[in-house]
Amino acid sequence: MATATRAAAARAALLLSLVLALALRASGAGADCHFPAIFNFGDSNSDTGGLSAAFGAAPPPNGRTFFGVPSGRYCDGRLVIDFIAESLGIPYLSAYLNSIGTNFSQGANFATAGSSIRRQNTSLFLSGFSPISLDVQSWEFEQFINRSQYVYNNKGGVYRLLLPKAEYFSQALYTFDIGQNDITSSYFANKTTEETEGIIADLMERLTSVIQSVISRGGRYFWIHNTGPLGCLPYALVHRPDLDAPMDAAGCSIAYNKVAQLFNLRLKETVASLRKMHPDAAFTYVDVYTAKYRLISQAKKLGFDDPLLTCCGHGGRYNFDVNIGCGGKAQVNGTWVVVGNSCNDPSKRVSWDGVHFTEAANKFVFDQIVAGALSDPPVALRQACHSRGH
Repeated sequence: MATATRAAAARAALLLSLVLALALRASGAGADCHFPAIFNFGDSNSDTGGLSAAFGAAPPPNGRTFFGVPSGRYCDGRLVIDFIAESLGIPYLSAYLNSIGTNFSQGANFATAGSSIRRQNTSLFLSGFSPISLDVQSWEFEQFINRSQYVYNNKGGVYRLLLPKAEYFSQALYTFDIGQNDITSSYFANKTTEETEGIIADLMERLTSVIQSVISRGGRYFWIHNTGPLGCLPYALVHRPDLDAPMDAAGCSIAYNKVAQLFNLRLKETVASLRKMHPDAAFTYVDVYTAKYRLISQAKKLGFDDPLLTCCGHGGRYNFDVNIGCGGKAQVNGTWVVVGNSCNDPSKRVSWDGVHFTEAANKFVFDQIVAGALSDPPVALRQACHSRGH
């Protein structure tokens, strides 16, 4: 009798385990993935030193909270990409354009501040937007594969400690966070909302082309952020004050956010199309817009101060001056002094410099997305290799 009871219990346990396994598979869950490297493409939201290496370093007090010195990031500390790397046990990504102290053994960062999906028909010095558009970043990635593998295989020695193994390119997580500057650059060029919305289809085609290029070179696992609520960023509000009205309950420009939301809708559709075209790859669409707007609209409830008030800046309603950025100088009584100073406690602010988030805000966003609650499909970061078509 006891033997029969144990057998029945064993069958019940086996049945339960099968049911749980099927449930996990249906929800996209599974064993944690092994991502030995991260390759990132994007703009200032994930730039760990690219623009600083090419066009001059981000000055103090950038880096004051975590690194203690400027680290190439436009932030007082870590970015979302840094928290992603930490979570996966990967060192902070070195910028591809940085020639000193770099370690690419577990990935590389091609993002540069001011970058956009489309090429900018202007210069960095005139507009503030980078010439290193997404297609340029993809060319850098192609050269990185070719050059790193040539050096790894032919020179050996220390290079084998600083460059990735060949198999890492098919096992890595490829992260994308870009598109914000395409929208703002259109608005800053005095385009209407309708004209700005009109470029989104082209943006999706260009993004698709770059992702397919990465796939052709071995990429299989993609973690793709949508764009944030641009209408809640002081620099956007100041550049086009005519777009400030009407404002929503959080004090954000409805016009800017409307275009960001349309961009995100088209991006989600694009990711879905990529899944169908490449069923052997895994694509996770990550809704950082919701995470960021949640933080801004509920800032005080979450322990932050005025979410539209810049921590590191100078003057005006938002403590932001287009001509005097974080760490910027101005003449006072005939002497040049730093007037773009940091607030006393960046951990209480959402906006670091009027364009970018503080480390505390970035950490909040990361905590919102890491478990997959805002992702499609809803898989956690560590299980993003399982997010294939459904």
